[in-house]
Amino acid sequence: MLRLASILYSVIGTTLAGSFMIAGLTMGYDTLYPILIAVTLGAIVALPVTWIIAKKITEN
Repeated sequence: MLRLASILYSVIGTTLAGSFMIAGLTMGYDTLYPILIAVTLGAIVALPVTWIIAKKITEN
């Protein structure tokens, strides 16, 4: 399952990090630190999301 999760994380992590970055830019945070914080939060949130999706895939 770790192999599947690592493959899924490469897609889910970049998607969530990009979405968080776009949300931050839309709210007017256009300097370096808010963008880095948003991208880091997206990458961190992607970890449990990836684990849940990988678990659901392997159950079926």
